[in-house]
Amino acid sequence: MNKLSVVIPVYNEKNYILEIIRRVKAVQIEKEIIIVDDCSTDGTREILEGLAAKGEKVIFHEKNMGKGAALRTGFRNVTGDYVIVQDADLEYDPDDFHKLLAPVLKGKAEVVYGSRFTGERRNMFFHHWVGNRFLTLITNILYNTTISDMETCYKLFRTDIIKSIDIKSNRFNFEPEITAKVLKKGIRIYEVPISYTGREFSEGKKISWVDGISALWTLIKCRFVD
Repeated sequence: MNKLSVVIPVYNEKNYILEIIRRVKAVQIEKEIIIVDDCSTDGTREILEGLAAKGEKVIFHEKNMGKGAALRTGFRNVTGDYVIVQDADLEYDPDDFHKLLAPVLKGKAEVVYGSRFTGERRNMFFHHWVGNRFLTLITNILYNTTISDMETCYKLFRTDIIKSIDIKSNRFNFEPEITAKVLKKGIRIYEVPISYTGREFSEGKKISWVDGISALWTLIKCRFVD
């Protein structure tokens, strides 16, 4: 592997964006960072415009379209051998990149997920835990697999695989869609434990129960329709 592409979708993260970029840069891996601002309105866009003026690779959406849409934009612009998704908050620790890359470098995997349920973590709300476990269970039933964390942000793909998949989801239902379509290609997902520090809604967490319903429908639709 020569280079890792790190795609960071961003929407209204002015309190965290500079720190997460600093942490990603600190990881000792040959990499490129592609930041996609999904039309932030809280001052994040102005921060990123300053970074872009200094040479950072930042792409700006002219209207808010959602995480999935931001990732599509990012994936179109990657040039690395592998690509990983990095949320713009501080829930996921870029130091775990090495854990995700390890099975790839050993030739064991083409797609690697970081599981929040097998590593150290700050406990999440019970209803979030139930929702995550339920959606992962449905994934395992529908797609004959045994993953432990379908909704994880940390998903690492060989670049040609991610570019071969037609991603349609605009919002958080990117997670079930990409998982379903990877599994339908016959690719087995490799999991490694990661650390996780979930944040509160008061700290800017955006996903809700509505996204859970959308994720369930996406899993069913990808299995029997798409």
